[in-house]
Amino acid sequence: MPIENERKFVLNPDADLEARLARDRAVARSFLRQAYLDVSGMRIRSVEEAGATRHVFTYKRPIDGQVVEIETEISAADFERLWSQRRETLQKARYSWTDGAFHWDIDFFKTADGRIYFAQAEVEMPEDVQEPPPLPSSLAGHRLATVPAGDQRFSSKRLADQAHATKLLADIRTWGGVE
Repeated sequence: MPIENERKFVLNPDADLEARLARDRAVARSFLRQAYLDVSGMRIRSVEEAGATRHVFTYKRPIDGQVVEIETEISAADFERLWSQRRETLQKARYSWTDGAFHWDIDFFKTADGRIYFAQAEVEMPEDVQEPPPLPSSLAGHRLATVPAGDQRFSSKRLADQAHATKLLADIRTWGGVE
């Protein structure tokens, strides 16, 4: 089973950083429209990338201290059917690249009018790796906090709530990190 092993870093929600990532040819850009369904651990996602759109159904479940994540592509029609059953929704621009054994995703969570309200870097690590690699130098100056492993306040589902994300960001700035 695929085990999700990731660490997160809160970034300053900076449009200049997004623009710089968008210009980097080594970085893939995608736009995600995502919804969580009424069954715990289930989500659907529309991914626009390189002029094409694909649709993905994901099931995540914690088991014995790890998270099993199963993804499969679905048709656009099935995506729309499931979209009608959505709960929390979000949209985000994602910038991705692979660096050796690590995969980086930088997510810019966006309002309906395209304004960035939260930004987060996420590194996917091999299952047996416990310590995350250092934040890439291109992101280091934008780091506001390192997220403790498993802290659900920073899950995309929770960050879909803009009021929650805005308060979280304000608290991080006030405290100088994650409390």
